[in-house]
Amino acid sequence: MARKRTRITIDDKIEAQKLVVSRAKDKYDAAVDELERLYKLRDEEHRKDILKRLATSKRTYEEIIKFLEAEPEKND
Repeated sequence: MARKRTRITIDDKIEAQKLVVSRAKDKYDAAVDELERLYKLRDEEHRKDILKRLATSKRTYEEIIKFLEAEPEKND
């Protein structure tokens, strides 16, 4: 006796693929969130490092402000 083959319709394939895409999007969104979290963590470490270096700097407040507000030099 021959077995019956189940025929998968195009609609069934579409639904299955929507699930695959949804899972991939969730994974992508989680990866992007983690990347943003790491960027924020790095930026916070940079801020702390700058403040620490400012506290031990021999430069005056005016020298630091002047440096920060100066236009970058162009190297052509």
